[in-house]
Amino acid sequence: QVQLVESGGGLVQPGGSLRLSCVASGFTMDYFPIAWFRQAPGQEREGVACIRRSDGLTEYAHFVGGRFTISRGNAKNTVFLQMNSLKPEDTAVYYCATDRRDRCSMDPADFSSWGQGTQVTVSS
Repeated sequence: QVQLVESGGGLVQPGGSLRLSCVASGFTMDYFPIAWFRQAPGQEREGVACIRRSDGLTEYAHFVGGRFTISRGNAKNTVFLQMNSLKPEDTAVYYCATDRRDRCSMDPADFSSWGQGTQVTVSS
C-alpha cells in the first residue's frame, strides 16, 4: 500500500506563488501516475494536473491556464506542483493521488490512493 504526503501549502497573496510537494512511500514501483486535485468548501473535488510515470506526459485542467507546472523530482517518489499567479479562486485543499494504471485523468474516481491534503489560501 502506498502512502502519499503533501506539503507546501499556506497563505499567499493574489499573484503570489507556492510550490506543493507530494512524497510517496511504500510499494511505489507498483503505482504510476501522480495527480493533483483540489477541493474547496462546498464544492466537488476537481483535477488540477497529472504526470504519467512511464513517459512524463502531463495533463492540466483548463482553469490552470499555464499558471501551474507539475514535475517529478530527482527522486522518482516526489512530485511537485509549482503554482504561480495565484488567484483567490485557487483557495482549496490540494491533494495528490496515484493509481496502479499508468494513465492521466482529471476524474477522482480513477485514482485509488490519496494523501491527506494541504491547505492553500489565496487572500490579501
